This record gives sequence, C-alpha cells and structure tokens, in this order.
Amino acid sequence: MPELPEVETVKRTLQQLVIGKTIDSVDIRWPKIIKKPDDIKQFEFLLQGQTIEKIDRRGKFLKFVFTDYVLVSHLRMEGRYGLFQKTDEINKHVHVIFTFTDKTELRYQDVRKFGTMHLFVKGEEEKVMPLSQLGVEPFSSEFTPELLLSSFKHTNRKVKVVLLDQKTVVGLGNIYVDEALFRANIYPETFAKDITKKQAKKLHQEIIHTLQEAVDQGGSSIKSYVNGQGDMGFFQQYLLVYGRENEPCRVCGTPISKTVVGGRGTHYCHRCQK
Repeated sequence: MPELPEVETVKRTLQQLVIGKTIDSVDIRWPKIIKKPDDIKQFEFLLQGQTIEKIDRRGKFLKFVFTDYVLVSHLRMEGRYGLFQKTDEINKHVHVIFTFTDKTELRYQDVRKFGTMHLFVKGEEEKVMPLSQLGVEPFSSEFTPELLLSSFKHTNRKVKVVLLDQKTVVGLGNIYVDEALFRANIYPETFAKDITKKQAKKLHQEIIHTLQEAVDQGGSSIKSYVNGQGDMGFFQQYLLVYGRENEPCRVCGTPISKTVVGGRGTHYCHRCQK
C-alpha cells in the first residue's frame, strides 16, 4: 500500500500535469470506488466545469482541490493516476476517467479495485471521515517527541501498532515503521508505554529522516507503485530491514528476522533492536 512518500510523490507529479485543467465530463466504470456521494451521477454532475486549483496530501490521502469541491482519494493497494490523450487506448483496469476540456484525460487505474473517492464541498473534508480522525503530519511543527511519548503512555499496545494506526502521526505504513524502528534501535514488539523519553526523541528523528529520504528517492516501488508519470521510486534500494529476511543486517551482519506484529509482517534485527 502506498505510504506517505509514495503519495507525496504522486501529488508532486500530478501537480505538474493537471493543475489548471477543467473537467468536461467524468466516466465512472466501477461505482464502488465512489464512497461519497452515494449517487454516482451526482458525483459526475458536481465535477463538471470544476477546475483543479491545487493538489494536496493528508497522510496517505490525495486531495484534489477544485473550484468548489475537494476530492479525497485513497490509492489503497494498487491505485494509480495517469494523464492520457483522449485517443489513447483504455486498459481494463481503468475505473474512473476525468476528461478535461483540452481533450486530455486523468485516468484512475486500480487492479484490485480497493481505492476510494470521497467528494466534499470545499472546507468540509476535514470535518468527517475519512480525514477527521487523522493524527499530525510528520513534517509539521505539531509532530514532536513529546507528542509521541504522550500517545505511547496511554496505551497497552505495541509500539509498531500505535505507529500504524494513523491517529498519532500519519503516513506511516508497514515499510517505513519497520525502517524507522530499526534506525531508532527499538524492538517492534516493545510495548509503547515502555518507550523512554530518550527513545521517543530518537524515534521522532528517525521517522522524519526515513520519510524524507524516501520522498527524495520518489518512494519505494516494492510491488506495482509508480508515480503520476509512470516512473518507479528508488528507496527500496536503501531499505535496511524491510523485505530483507535472512539477509545480513547492514549494520552488524546478523540475519534479518521476520515476525508478525498486529497482523503485519515485521522485519527487524534482533541484535540492533534488543
């Protein structure tokens, strides 16, 4: 599933491709992707004549900001956007097509059909689900070691589970939680309430550094992820633990271990993360 670095990269590439374009029509080929409004014809109607003013990101969600509305899009497992000419062939995995007045098309492709789209009146999108319960952005001034420590002290869950739930800090998924915990020398099954002030400070730093490095590399193309221009990311070449089971730790040489935490496959070094 695309995490913050991948969604941020998609956002940046789409900004270069579709800002200022006006929608002429919308073609929905898989209605279940549209979660709000319930009537897909209304979804299509409301977006006609709307101009894309900017594209934002909130956690793992893309926000298409139109003249009067905001489209909140989650890519889930394999969702992707691409800009095409109207005459280009449409493959069978394209489920939503936004046709612009200049005859280009923004196509949403999703092999597994797990992606979601919510359309809100501008200004209402942060007040209700799916964005209303999200935590702070990791690159914001609101994200502090103190915030992390406070969220850890009031739960009986393991630290990895807390970082994955998006209610304290957003954008972290399985890849970057494993990487940040390794860099902070924290065992992923440590109970969050046992994290010390020193560990929280280190973890805070490594979350930011890991995500920033991944953004700089265009994300991690572990499976099918590409950006809005069809390019792969390169951060997978720099992963320290994720996906490296039985390979030597890049720090100490110990074989990387894999376990399950909170139902998610989890990679760690049992020597570096005691």
